[in-house]
Amino acid sequence: MLEVRAERLCREILALAGTGADVTQVHDRAIELVDRTVRSDLTCWALIDPGSLTFGSMTSGRNRIPREYEPLLAESECGGKDPATFADLARSGRIVVRASDLPAAAIGRSLRHGAVWRPLGLDREVRVAFSADGYCWGAAGFVRSGSDFTDRELEFLTLAAPALAAATRAAAVHAMRPYPGSDPGPAVVLTDAAGQPIGLTDAVRRWQDRLAGPVRLAVLLRAATSGARSSRTGVFRARVHDGHGYWVLVRATALVTDGDESRTVVTIEPAPAGEFTDLLFTAYALTARERDVCLDVSGGLSTAEIARRRHITANTVQDHLKSVYAKTGAGSRAELAARLAGRQV
Repeated sequence: MLEVRAERLCREILALAGTGADVTQVHDRAIELVDRTVRSDLTCWALIDPGSLTFGSMTSGRNRIPREYEPLLAESECGGKDPATFADLARSGRIVVRASDLPAAAIGRSLRHGAVWRPLGLDREVRVAFSADGYCWGAAGFVRSGSDFTDRELEFLTLAAPALAAATRAAAVHAMRPYPGSDPGPAVVLTDAAGQPIGLTDAVRRWQDRLAGPVRLAVLLRAATSGARSSRTGVFRARVHDGHGYWVLVRATALVTDGDESRTVVTIEPAPAGEFTDLLFTAYALTARERDVCLDVSGGLSTAEIARRRHITANTVQDHLKSVYAKTGAGSRAELAARLAGRQV
């Protein structure tokens, strides 16, 4: 019976993604279907940037996480201290992690468990990663009070995860198109150590409206600030889905003034075309050599020119192109170039 339920869920979610549904639509329906087997008091599903492993949108079920707790959750995901973050789960290669299986000391130090779940009266948690072809495209967290999540519930989530990953990836690819409208100018926010804005440019107001849904600006600023401060490089970089069908590039780093590094500069801009190409390469699971050939095709190079540039034979170029066509569904060089440019996804 469990396997049948999982199979039905997989079929429906993959079919929905095949219609061109966006990430929010896919995750909204998946939440409804999963809840029939895995009960939760609160759930949060995320679109993950496969490059930075940072969440790019958040979708909740019928019971939303109270807004005042959302920045804390963002900090717990990007601050580098909490156990079993979505990024940690993706890097580990594990599909499902139950909080009760983690060391008690780690849970005791957890920001999300101590400052979010406990005040809300929730003491049970399970998290799931949605990975396809070695890249994580999404994740979901489930919390509830009372009885712990059972092994059978974890088995159901494990069975459903591959299809949920494929559907999330497809929905993410559907959103790869140029941002509409004119350039509003630099969108820059100066935040304090807690991720609160203390100064911003006028262009940020546009993004405040655009990001008011799945990724609220306050949550994004908290995540970017925490991410920059916990990063080994001191830089936070993530591609974020704005909930309206478009991708946004967010970057953050410390502002150094007379030795004071308590402030962080966060910039927000439409994701440039090169970001779409990189995401598509990841979505299609292209090899490094196949990516090189695709870039050359997009640049208008002939087979002979690609062969000379890459120091391979013309036959090898054709073999790579055949593999790329099979993975992308493109039937010609022109169609492949169009797909990579975001004009035909």
